[in-house]
Amino acid sequence: PGRGALVEVNSETDFVARNEQFQAFVRTVADLALAAAGDLDRLLAMGFPGTNETVQGQLTHLIATIGENITVRRTAYLAVEEGLVASYLHNVQGDGLGRIGVLVALTSPAAPADLESLGKKLAMHVAAANPSALSRTDVDPAQLERERGILSEQARASGKPEAIIAKMVEGRLNKFYEDVCLLEQTYVIDGESKVSAVLEAFAKETGHPVTLSGFVRLALGEGIEKAAPDSAAA
Repeated sequence: PGRGALVEVNSETDFVARNEQFQAFVRTVADLALAAAGDLDRLLAMGFPGTNETVQGQLTHLIATIGENITVRRTAYLAVEEGLVASYLHNVQGDGLGRIGVLVALTSPAAPADLESLGKKLAMHVAAANPSALSRTDVDPAQLERERGILSEQARASGKPEAIIAKMVEGRLNKFYEDVCLLEQTYVIDGESKVSAVLEAFAKETGHPVTLSGFVRLALGEGIEKAAPDSAAA
């Protein structure tokens, strides 16, 4: 429960994504991903169970058998010393296979069943809301500067004095943070609480502190011009 891993494996067509051999390969690679701890090269070099091949070797064999290019594109891993890593798969394509995979790490001494329930809901939220950072301090500086530049330009178009423009930009940046920071987003499960308030309520209810210490969201084909089918697997 204290560890979780995701793998994205791409094929060229939905037809191959539904292939049993392909799905069995993805599930096996997902199982191995825990030991790879987020290192893709390490994952590809691991022995593939039931064969004399590495994962890379078995992948090459699968490509030859199916006749279509398949890529083990990326892997992600989260772990906590105390607590739980919850997972959620959206748009499920089969057992352990989906088009969006999410991991949420909760650090807490609370009961595993309580953490599992909270973690699953938070992971569903991440799948839907697609945050890019955990908190304000985790926002990519380049992304923040781009946003600040756009907002400054928009504010200057109002023709107001610079002092007023600076306040307008800061106000709009707060809205930007609410959009991209997980802890500041409105919780999709109830549509009104901040995610940070949901964690506070859990701590009050259970009598145990809880920290959302990390999250990962892998969406299939993200960043590839033509999105390719199957599958992020937990």
